[in-house]
Amino acid sequence: MTSTENQEPTTERAGGPVAVADSAGEPIVVAGTVTSPDLLVNSLGEYARLWLRRVRSGDSGALPVVIGLIVLVIYFQVSQSAFLSADNIANLMGQAGWIITIAMAQVFVLLLGEIDLSVGFNAAIGGTVTLWAVSITHPWPTWLAIVVGLLVCAAIAAIQGLIIVWLKIPSFVVTLAGLLGLNGVLIWLFDASRSVSVGGTIANHDSFINAIVNENMPPVVGWIVLIAAVVLGGSFMIVRDRRRVANGLVAPPLGVTLLKLGTMTVIGAALVVVLNVNRAANTAFGTLEGVPWVVVVVLALLLASTVLLMRTKFGRYIYAVGGNAEAARRAGISLNRTRVLAFTVAGLFAGITGILYASYLGSMSENFPGGQYVLYSVAGGVIGGVSLFGGRGRMLGAVLGGFVVAVIYNGVDLLGLGAAGQYIWTALVLLAAVLLDALARRGSTVR
Repeated sequence: MTSTENQEPTTERAGGPVAVADSAGEPIVVAGTVTSPDLLVNSLGEYARLWLRRVRSGDSGALPVVIGLIVLVIYFQVSQSAFLSADNIANLMGQAGWIITIAMAQVFVLLLGEIDLSVGFNAAIGGTVTLWAVSITHPWPTWLAIVVGLLVCAAIAAIQGLIIVWLKIPSFVVTLAGLLGLNGVLIWLFDASRSVSVGGTIANHDSFINAIVNENMPPVVGWIVLIAAVVLGGSFMIVRDRRRVANGLVAPPLGVTLLKLGTMTVIGAALVVVLNVNRAANTAFGTLEGVPWVVVVVLALLLASTVLLMRTKFGRYIYAVGGNAEAARRAGISLNRTRVLAFTVAGLFAGITGILYASYLGSMSENFPGGQYVLYSVAGGVIGGVSLFGGRGRMLGAVLGGFVVAVIYNGVDLLGLGAAGQYIWTALVLLAAVLLDALARRGSTVR
């Protein structure tokens, strides 16, 4: 019996039964079957052949989204020279923050083969509750307002998860009802908060919330963050590869890992250099330089969610349930608990999205387009390689996919094509991603 290498702790299919690796990379027997380990690779050429075999079988990883992102950046830069300017890159980072986090929220559900259509309006409620709490006559402490906003979103998602598992109703139906219901709840919240809202809008007057997206870290701090990210990322990749080799699984040669790390370093350094340029239109009024703080927030969320999915029992259970729910049940995994917890974590990330959105726009409105933004969440996840059928995908892919959506959002706006262009471009990229996902599934079943 053969298997292909998976970068995430996903299940590996072998004629129906699946096996899941534990935290040390050892296979866990599921339904009486264990997948056999891949052969070790001792050279770059051998690893390249195995990688090409994976691509031909449909498991292309992050390659398509990286290629697509490069193509989009080149096209928008050629069409509008201001696209890669320091001003626009800083603006793009602010736009990308909340789009990436809403895609990350959807990933926890997509990995189960489920969907959360209410995540957009759930995010809006979290942002609204937070701004209300810091805007009333006796404002709450900022940290408490943020915590309450996040807990409200997590509770809403948990309730929906409980309805799904207890009543055995498809998540599509339950969360569609949630989308409609939470839209009504959002309008009610604004009706009930007339003392702090004006014209259906609650303005953000909290300096900390505003700073998350609209303020920049000092230039030297940007370099420190880059160094820390490279060290942590490199350490993670090297430790992961050594663990895989120790357990008889395929791991890339050190040269490949160093090449990936070097590429990350070059791109990161280029961004820091560009964003550290003074972007102020008039230097007489001071300087405007540095990497936006939202970049640190996204990197921290990426690290936390990656560890959660790849280094915890809960994360391995998500992949197992999404890959083969019946086999996971026979292995003793609680399907109901895993699903409810996954929806709850998705709700927590939705709350983070609402706060980032409020920071980016400086307000929350009862006209929040939650139906549109939930589509961005699904598009970001699927474009990043997360399978709609569950069991396959990585959080890094969702971050890249969300960034692709943000690039489209930003680039089309620069070209003056408006909302119509944003919808059409996003639709085309999403269709391409779904096509790749379908081909991947077809390739994995035909081999």
